[in-house]
Amino acid sequence: MQGSITITFPDHSTRTFTSGVTGAEIARSISKSLAKSAIVVEVDGELWDLDRPITHDARVRLIRAEDAEALPVIRHDCAHVMAEAVQELFPGTQVTIGPAIENGFYYDFYRNEPFSTEDLARIEARMAEIVKADKRFTREVVSREEARRKFESMGERFKLELLDAIPEDEPVTLYHQDGWFDLCRGPHGPSTGRIGAFKLMKVAGAYWRGDARNPQLQRIYGTAFPTKQQLDAYLHQLEEAERRDHRRLGREMDLFHVQEEAAGSVFWHPHGWTLWRAVENYVRRRLQRAGYVEVKTPQLVDRVLWERSGHWEKFRENMFALEAEDRHLALKPMNCPGHVQIFNQHLHSYRDLPLRMAEFGSCHRNEPSGALHGIMRVRAFTQDDAHIFCTPDQITEESVAFCDLLMSVYKDFGFTDVRVKFSDRPPVRAGADEIWDKAEAALWEAVKAAGLECTLNPGEGAFYGPKLEFVLRDAIGRDWQCGTLQVDFVLPERLDANYIGPDGAKHRPVMLHRAILGSLERFIGILIEHYAGRLPMWLAPVQAVVATITNDADAYALEVTQRLMAAGIRAEADTRADKIGYKVREHSLRKVPLLLAVGAREQAERKVSLRRLGSTEQTVLALDEAVALCQRESVPPDA
Repeated sequence: MQGSITITFPDHSTRTFTSGVTGAEIARSISKSLAKSAIVVEVDGELWDLDRPITHDARVRLIRAEDAEALPVIRHDCAHVMAEAVQELFPGTQVTIGPAIENGFYYDFYRNEPFSTEDLARIEARMAEIVKADKRFTREVVSREEARRKFESMGERFKLELLDAIPEDEPVTLYHQDGWFDLCRGPHGPSTGRIGAFKLMKVAGAYWRGDARNPQLQRIYGTAFPTKQQLDAYLHQLEEAERRDHRRLGREMDLFHVQEEAAGSVFWHPHGWTLWRAVENYVRRRLQRAGYVEVKTPQLVDRVLWERSGHWEKFRENMFALEAEDRHLALKPMNCPGHVQIFNQHLHSYRDLPLRMAEFGSCHRNEPSGALHGIMRVRAFTQDDAHIFCTPDQITEESVAFCDLLMSVYKDFGFTDVRVKFSDRPPVRAGADEIWDKAEAALWEAVKAAGLECTLNPGEGAFYGPKLEFVLRDAIGRDWQCGTLQVDFVLPERLDANYIGPDGAKHRPVMLHRAILGSLERFIGILIEHYAGRLPMWLAPVQAVVATITNDADAYALEVTQRLMAAGIRAEADTRADKIGYKVREHSLRKVPLLLAVGAREQAERKVSLRRLGSTEQTVLALDEAVALCQRESVPPDA
């Protein structure tokens, strides 16, 4: 006779079931709708198949298709369906690994002939048939010997390697969908019919185990969602992302370029540098008003300082190092040790604190070449970095003030949907646990005081302290992590920073590491994509172009341009002999907000014909009125 077990649900209610009950049976006992929508079951924090027996008292949560935790499972199910379709259509193809990833899934295949676009269409069609057949996913625990016999008989040599890599204390599990099966830890949904909507995206090359010395594989990427509406929304987002790609817009707007001879660095063109300075100057003004002092620290620093700060041990693989005159030097990957050096040049009283020290600091990090992406992921970048040296009892007040400043800056740049993550101690870190306890408690207190809603991001703190990560959602729903706030008790200790307290004794300051934009390069890339190049007028590199309709008005166009420039407008004159329609198209492509057309009539009447970007309507204004309008609309939001 089977015993009883107690199942505890998320609302803390409990029910008694017979030992060996499955998640599917628990779902049916609650409601028919839950039985239909459940994909997997969470047992004591681990995802299980719905038909796997539960034989002990457990905390249980049923995961439905609409829950976030179901999405990787649905995508993993879809990967298995794709692998079955590929092996049916292309006999002799070997399968390797097929995980769910952030935006979908992939499977790596070993095959002599390359997959074509037409092949993807055939695979997708066969997958649809497998999904329609609603094949049940079943889990089988087998011995290593049995698994080896199966895969040897099938000629699946890559699976044999994966089998050998499974730790001895782990079970060997196969997942079946009718006659097809694969070596897999799972979990999987109930059946192929529960997958929802999917699409294959592309084929790419890969190496077995990511090593170029190993056989080359073909990787097929796909994506899947619980509903067709969600899939369609994602595909539309991809189309929008391609249309907004900062690399394409950067070329069209003549802002910047990158090239192989300086991989990971940006060549800023005049218009791009104008945009850069508009962003930098705005942030500088906000910092000055918030009581920050600005500094500049060296790029190249002796290894000795990086060893003292802990960066050489914890961050060495990301640093560029070189030797000169028997000294080991490194380009700075971050600015904090340099700021401590400035702080240490004076003996500070507690009355001097908080000291808010800012720098537009040029940093270098050795990012893998394959990770570089336009100006979004680079090796040479500038941070809007700052460090607040304060007493422990000033942490909350300074953190709240920073969060208020950050949210105001984001709003001015057009971002109002901001998520906050709390990243606690990472596995590799400096400082004792009691120091981390104190730092995390201080940051949580600041979160409460600031009234922020936070989600926990476990283990993702900096090596010297916990941090808040501020994530912006852009116009097409993508998330970008930009700002950070970190509480650091470690670095002041390692670099011997002190202040004199009210008791006349030396005390360690707390360092609040903070950035709003993060990398200016990356933030500018985000801005370009958020606005699809149509930047607000205060940020636009060229705010107005004065274009001639006929060359008889060249002198007047130059006069209008000079008037605009004298009023602080970034204006250019276009007196080429081209037709006005061509000029309108060209400057629209460059995303110039305002076009002022002038011809013989406008010259005679001292007027301009004003056209806004994206509009076919023209407004005739007196010159003084046009200059005043441009001036009003180009004012930065902090002015």
